[in-house]
Amino acid sequence: MSEESPTLPEKENTIVVRNEFTEVYVKKVHTGKGERLEVVSPKTGFSIRLDALGLEGLSWQDPETISKFLETPYGPEDHDESH
Repeated sequence: MSEESPTLPEKENTIVVRNEFTEVYVKKVHTGKGERLEVVSPKTGFSIRLDALGLEGLSWQDPETISKFLETPYGPEDHDESH
């Protein structure tokens, strides 16, 4: 999750993915460390920027692993934000 408060991406070059539960905005951004794919959830206020390796890592996951992420969408129950 981003430390910064997410901003809604500009409409140009932004992909919107939505269903009956939520919507997210996806956009390629340029940072000081190279290109990233930024995913913003306006509903929750969370965002993340993933580089090519992070995206490749997602592609290795099976649907069951992604489903497990959704069981605790804000991290493990005992997650301490100070770490």
